[in-house]
Amino acid sequence: MDLDLRKLRYFVTVAETLHFGRAAEQLHIAQPVLSRQIRALEKDLGAPLLTRDSHGVVLTDAGRQLLSDAGPLLASAHAARRRVSVAARGSRRLMVGFRAGIAVAPAVQQFANQHPDVLVNVQRIEADEQAPILLDGRIDIGYVRLPIDEAGLRVVPLYTEPRVAVLPVSHRLAGKAEVTEADLAGEPLVWGADTSTQPTRRPHPNAGYLVRGVDEMLEHVAAGRGISFLPRSATVFYSRPDVVYLSVPDLAPDQVCLAMAASHLSPVAEDFFAAAQAAAEITAECGNYEMWQLGGPAAAKHG
Repeated sequence: MDLDLRKLRYFVTVAETLHFGRAAEQLHIAQPVLSRQIRALEKDLGAPLLTRDSHGVVLTDAGRQLLSDAGPLLASAHAARRRVSVAARGSRRLMVGFRAGIAVAPAVQQFANQHPDVLVNVQRIEADEQAPILLDGRIDIGYVRLPIDEAGLRVVPLYTEPRVAVLPVSHRLAGKAEVTEADLAGEPLVWGADTSTQPTRRPHPNAGYLVRGVDEMLEHVAAGRGISFLPRSATVFYSRPDVVYLSVPDLAPDQVCLAMAASHLSPVAEDFFAAAQAAAEITAECGNYEMWQLGGPAAAKHG
């Protein structure tokens, strides 16, 4: 039995809205048509997916399982259409996503030596879009920070780096060279979905300010609304007079990985993986991540 992706999309819309009328409106089809398609999908799978009662629509155990599996399936199909479209145009390109503070240029330069005919575009991504943007094909390869939902992805560790505390320049600890987690206990926190902005223990959702992205976080910290944390490499690109960065030796390090959709089988992408890993090894030999990013003597030493 082949799974009909159109029926699957219909099911996902119903499952997310838990309302056949609203789902039909979103899909721009008549509600009776939608109901028939869902019943047909249930018949195909041999299991009830939804039940209706006086309170509305409820997912069965089978429905919850299908909803969990549907995201990667639909994203993979969408990504395949993107890749076929690119191939049909005769394009040779890679779209590489990266998180704040991660330098992509060394890998791009190494890759260009092997594939001068392939255009590599780069795109900044945030923590909450790491997996979706890979699965749906908007980027081919991502430099990501853990944790990430690895369902449908191939994730390869690249390196770790220390995290630092981010404090307003007026903070009582701002003059110190380093602090401990205990020193920062009880401080209001500016945090986001990116765990690099969080201490070892995830804060309560109502604690401090919830933000998206480094720029937004720094604005809150500079205004004195709380402290935060960043991977050390990000501080190279975000130097400001109204915040300070302090070493926190007992803070868990940040893990940087390479990731791509498991269904994306491409020799060119594999070659970029290899170039990125080689660039990371050079960085480790240099022993100075920030120097490599800025193209200083350590980078020049390795050409």
